[in-house]
Amino acid sequence: MAGGGYGRYRAVIFAAMFVGYTLYYFNRKTFSFVMPAVMAEVPLGKDELGLVTSSQSAAYAISKFVSGVLSDQLSARWLFSSGLLMVGLVNVVFSWSSTVTAFAGLWFLNGLAQGLGWPPCGKILRKWFEPSQFGTWWAILSTSMNLAGGLGPIVAALVSLNYDWRTTLSFSGFICVVVSFVCLLLIKNEPSDVGLPNIEQGAKKGKKGSSSDNSTLTELLLSPYLWVLSTGYLVVFGVKTCCTDWGQLFLIQERGQSMLVGSSYMSALEIGGLVGSIAAGYLSDRAVAKVGLSSYGNPRHALLLSMMAGMCVSMFLFRVTVTGDSPKENHFWTVALQPLADLTGLKEHELWILTLGAVFGFSSYGPIALFGVIANESAPANLCGTSHAIVALMANVGGFLAGLPFSTIAKHYSWATAFWVAEITCTGSTVAFFFLRNIRTKMGRIPRKAD
Repeated sequence: MAGGGYGRYRAVIFAAMFVGYTLYYFNRKTFSFVMPAVMAEVPLGKDELGLVTSSQSAAYAISKFVSGVLSDQLSARWLFSSGLLMVGLVNVVFSWSSTVTAFAGLWFLNGLAQGLGWPPCGKILRKWFEPSQFGTWWAILSTSMNLAGGLGPIVAALVSLNYDWRTTLSFSGFICVVVSFVCLLLIKNEPSDVGLPNIEQGAKKGKKGSSSDNSTLTELLLSPYLWVLSTGYLVVFGVKTCCTDWGQLFLIQERGQSMLVGSSYMSALEIGGLVGSIAAGYLSDRAVAKVGLSSYGNPRHALLLSMMAGMCVSMFLFRVTVTGDSPKENHFWTVALQPLADLTGLKEHELWILTLGAVFGFSSYGPIALFGVIANESAPANLCGTSHAIVALMANVGGFLAGLPFSTIAKHYSWATAFWVAEITCTGSTVAFFFLRNIRTKMGRIPRKAD
């Protein structure tokens, strides 16, 4: 009977968070969706557009870190709902504005509100789901971003056929306001809020893992594993960003491929990433279900390392096998892909590029999901939001390094050299993580007996 109670509440809470976070992400991108219509009415140059979008990005990076820390101190339910309410109100007020200063200021506020979305979700998922289910539901919830990002432009375009951009933003903002109150009613922080026993987050059966639940922030920061995860996440997210931001230019400028092939590569990467995220969560949960979580090592490490190795291999093949003469060359993969090429009407080298994109997306988005899951579940219950905030902040540093520093290498040498640097960095990180895979993974206070 208790299991039925858990199942019902889990379904309602997860559905509320999925819908809520889909709206979070949709309203993070609404300005991008309606940008052509805004520019037709309000004279905006490239500098002004950059100011508006950059103001949101900077605010989001700061807010997400602060929100992760706050989620350990405040009600995650209230934090999530308040952020969604603020996002909705900002979009409504944005629709009333007509100056660059107002646009930039309001979109900065939007970024601050956006940061309140994901950290509370991780906190609530950990409270409501078993460790052997946590990764799967984390990964599925993250697909709400893919849903909003994929359908958002279509929805915005359909609405714009009958209404102007101001109505579009007002309507989407109003929906956010309404759903924020629904989320506040439906989402519960933990099972004890509805009279159910809280789920034990112990390491293994028969062992109580709550000894570190009262760890201090200092004890968390002194945990070596936190910084191992942070460094790994920095590299993986940075390398992934290199390929998503610059892979298309590399194909077009240095490998002589068409714009269609370049854009198709990006689409294949995102599709592979969607599948990789869900697969990483599900398969690593099965590993946890078999052996449980312990203080040393983590069952998710094997899959994490395999996927990081897949990143290295797919990057190497991407850099070495794709050339300007690819259509004329007769590699082994040309013969292997010929039947599929005949079936789809695509050329063999185009299929090969799409395959490499899909494999890289699968191999990179999987670890991105796993780093977040592991950072959350390895931390003390009272600091899991802070732990995730720290590793996510390091991932943002990796994203920054994939921008100007990476393009500077390409400017002075070549895109191939820049991707070689990313490839070597990823390989070194994978090897280092392999040797450190069995260190103490339970963060926070070390019980006297364990010590």
